[in-house]
Amino acid sequence: MILKYTLNIVLLLICLVSCKEEEVLPKPKAQLRLEYVLGDNKKVETSNFEFLYNDNATIDKKKDNSFVIAYPDMKGAIFISYKKVENNLKKLVSDAERLSYEHAVKADGIHPQVFSNPEKNVHGVLFEVVGNAASQSQFFATDSTKHFITGSAYFYVKPNYDSIYPAAAYLKEDIGKIMESLKWKN
Repeated sequence: MILKYTLNIVLLLICLVSCKEEEVLPKPKAQLRLEYVLGDNKKVETSNFEFLYNDNATIDKKKDNSFVIAYPDMKGAIFISYKKVENNLKKLVSDAERLSYEHAVKADGIHPQVFSNPEKNVHGVLFEVVGNAASQSQFFATDSTKHFITGSAYFYVKPNYDSIYPAAAYLKEDIGKIMESLKWKN
């Protein structure tokens, strides 16, 4: 009987010593950190306009003055189209704004930012779309008399704003660079 009590006491002491209590801390939330390399500027030129774009992207000229600036590492692209203004500026602006605001159904908000460069006669608007919309940035630019250009940033993945935000912000910066460097010809 003494052996039984001694054995129980020894086992109890082993359990108490081995179960040394440490402070339990919850695992901290991880934040995905995506950093994209800033590229050098490269020029694209047509008979109607020219602009600078990021050389980390590839540019694919399509017919009728349209381009796709692809970012394969981000699975995204900026689509750009050019149209001549032929007494239809109001309609072109209206169509560009309508396309931007069509994303309002899925978006949490759309923030237009007016852009104007009087020295180069470039005026336009950059629309930042916040939320799970198909396109996070859209823009148009014009000289109000001859030239009109529109563009949109898209990703080849299901839109999840929290996940694609770093890439969307990067493409928005590149769109800003395109607008700032845009120069009309003729």
